[in-house]
Amino acid sequence: MRRVMILAGLVTMTAIAVPVIAQMPTTPPGSKDTSKVAAGTYAADPGHSLVAWEVNHFGFSPYHGLITGISGTLKIDPANLAASSVEVTIPIKAADPYAGVASGNAKLDAHLAGADFFDAEKFPTASFKSTRVTVSGDEAKIEGNLTIRGVTKPVVLDAEFVGAGINPFVKKPTVGFKAETTIKRSDFGINYGIPLVTDEVKLDIAAAFEK
Repeated sequence: MRRVMILAGLVTMTAIAVPVIAQMPTTPPGSKDTSKVAAGTYAADPGHSLVAWEVNHFGFSPYHGLITGISGTLKIDPANLAASSVEVTIPIKAADPYAGVASGNAKLDAHLAGADFFDAEKFPTASFKSTRVTVSGDEAKIEGNLTIRGVTKPVVLDAEFVGAGINPFVKKPTVGFKAETTIKRSDFGINYGIPLVTDEVKLDIAAAFEK
């Protein structure tokens, strides 16, 4: 009887899954085609936007972590890309276990949230707000102000357009970008461990926005 029930369950699951799979596109819906970018205001997709950070640990190896759950807005007009702007909020400590700073080590995560690093109780979020966008083909220099621990410093993001199209699941125009920059954490009052752990932090950013 148990085997019959298990088999019936598998048959039911397959019957549900097949129509879903059949509806999935056979090619990626997004492409590096700027004509697919619709003008307007977009909201960041927190499930597909993140910042990967990298420091050098003790001169032995690079060490990586993530900041996820990013929210914010992008304003873009393909006819006037220089007028584009982006503003995002970056969670440092969040109630959602899938948002905030993560290193893959629970003990280190707790330390990063403490006063030695982000002091997340006082400063639960960081932010970035663009001030100027200079476009060259599929790439752009995005100048803006980065705020961490209540300290604001100018930074420049080297950004690249990845793709645009209609997301088949949410049925919304979607655009995506990647960007990178390097900051000094000491500029934001995060001095713990320098120089054993590098002052310079490389940031690799992936961002998707839905209209």
